Amino acid sequence: MKQCLVVDDSSVIRKVARRILEDMNFEIVEAEDGQKALDECRKTMPDAILLDWNMPVMDGLEFLTSLRAEEGGESPVVVFCTTENDVAHIARAIRAGANEYIMKPFDREIVEAKFQEVGLI
Repeated sequence: MKQCLVVDDSSVIRKVARRILEDMNFEIVEAEDGQKALDECRKTMPDAILLDWNMPVMDGLEFLTSLRAEEGGESPVVVFCTTENDVAHIARAIRAGANEYIMKPFDREIVEAKFQEVGLI
């Protein structure tokens, strides 16, 4: 079973993502900020990361930059999931190493389509 780390400061978003991804046969680990997510990755590198941008402690972009510098940090497929929808934000995310981008609010169809595009399902 593939593992997905869901990183979002909103417990509601994490719960919705968990439900969708568990239905897609992912094992879920949650983190409410980028630092906790990085700590989780240092324990066990996940197959996929669903990542929010705006979070306390360490935001999504800082997390992604740190993750990609870690040993094995190039392997997880990272899908940003955020309300930041302007082209500049998307370009910065892709340059930092994101594989795909989902706009909030999202539903199962959107997550499934994006995960299919990046080869996770």
